[in-house]
Amino acid sequence: MAPHHAWGDAQSKRISLGHLSSVTAGPSGALLDHLHDGPEGVPVIAPPDLTEHFTVDSRRIRRVPLGQAERLARFALREGDLVVVRQGTLGRLALIGSEHTGWFYSSSCLRIRPHREFVLPAYLAAYLTHPPVRRELLGRALPGTVPSLNSAMLNKLPVTMVPMERQQAVVEALADIDEQVRIQREMAARLEAIRPSVFDELTNRRPNQ
Repeated sequence: MAPHHAWGDAQSKRISLGHLSSVTAGPSGALLDHLHDGPEGVPVIAPPDLTEHFTVDSRRIRRVPLGQAERLARFALREGDLVVVRQGTLGRLALIGSEHTGWFYSSSCLRIRPHREFVLPAYLAAYLTHPPVRRELLGRALPGTVPSLNSAMLNKLPVTMVPMERQQAVVEALADIDEQVRIQREMAARLEAIRPSVFDELTNRRPNQ
């Protein structure tokens, strides 16, 4: 349980991630020996399933047979958890939604479960995806052929905390921006799609048309 923090007049505090959440490494590879691509079983989120937009792409997700799911119960995800890549594309993460409740995560990921009485999951996700924080995470990675993070590193990561109402304001402001970005992306995609037809129409038009 995270300690109580009295804010007083302070606008922000630096508190270690380990005081704000519980961090759990993914199951060992031996527990995921029976992963498959079929439609039956419980989905297991792996690094390739985490998008650059901090969501889960389930189109190519693999699954563990239902008969193997009980021994993985402590790795089950809840809404509000964060799944973070610890090997490979370091720092990429996704905020788990209700549609992913009960799913598992692979050995190449870590689960961060925020203590919600102190920190909003969406605020923590926004903080950890903030470019300077991602750079700090990379700087803390263990060197090697494949740089990696572990639970101890994440537990020690300082998090800039603000009062709960300020956290909510941050989350709402970023959500508004994300929605505008989504609209602009959709508009750009539509314009890109009609570009060839505009070219064809203008180049094939008869004179005086």
